[in-house]
Amino acid sequence: MIERVAVPNVARATRYISLRPRANASFAKRTGSLVLPVLITLTVTGSALAQGRGGGAQQSGRAGAIKDLTGYWVSVVAEHWHLRMMVPPKGDVTMLPVNAEARRITNMWDPAKDEASGEACRSYGAPTIMRVPGRLHITWADDNTLKIDTDAGTQTRLLHFEAGGAGRASGAGAAAGQAPSWQGYSAATWRRPARMGADKSAGDLRVLTTRLRPGYLRKNGVPYSENASVEEFFDLFAEPNGDTWLVVDTIVTDPTYLTQPYVNSVSFKKQRDMSGWDPTPCRADQPR
Repeated sequence: MIERVAVPNVARATRYISLRPRANASFAKRTGSLVLPVLITLTVTGSALAQGRGGGAQQSGRAGAIKDLTGYWVSVVAEHWHLRMMVPPKGDVTMLPVNAEARRITNMWDPAKDEASGEACRSYGAPTIMRVPGRLHITWADDNTLKIDTDAGTQTRLLHFEAGGAGRASGAGAAAGQAPSWQGYSAATWRRPARMGADKSAGDLRVLTTRLRPGYLRKNGVPYSENASVEEFFDLFAEPNGDTWLVVDTIVTDPTYLTQPYVNSVSFKKQRDMSGWDPTPCRADQPR
């Protein structure tokens, strides 16, 4: 069962303080829009971040990990319940910054046609899979590859750290030789704020995904193109009662169908074991 509860106040408060300004910085960088001075003072920009642990020999992604993301996690649907736990009506593009062409395509959505043509996984690609209600299993495939398995759609994401686990997550060279796929090519890097005192756990995981196969931003056929890119920030928060939360902020950019970056945030609660793990195939007309 997918939990339908409110995100605890501590996690929510921390998230809005530390992550929302970051999204505003990304907006300014990608769109050229102005950001209010008060937000600028709160933002920790890329130039103020120390990549990896810095200095000396570079470490692998696993050895240089700032936080432990491994384990089983369950979706906590605390917002947009009707858009995530149900299939939205045909033509509904509520809260999505899409252009006229995207609206036209959305109105032509035919889930039966997607199933028949082997395209049932169009709503399970990297730009939207984290919003599909379900469970994650995160493990290290090797020292420089973090693996995310989802039970919804039975998808696998591979987050690649460059040799040494440091440097900007671009992955341009490796991605260029990969065929487009639902999960694309994801380049990852640990980011540590330059001025956070002695707290060695401060920072997050930045992931940039490209080389995507065209798919849907939402179950009802709202499109994204092969030109889309996905920037994600993975962070952890611990509650006094021992609960651990994973929060993923996502910025989807698509010059073909979006009029501006599409920003969203999802939360997952850590599970003790694999109880509830329920692998299901891609289904074009079901919420998960």
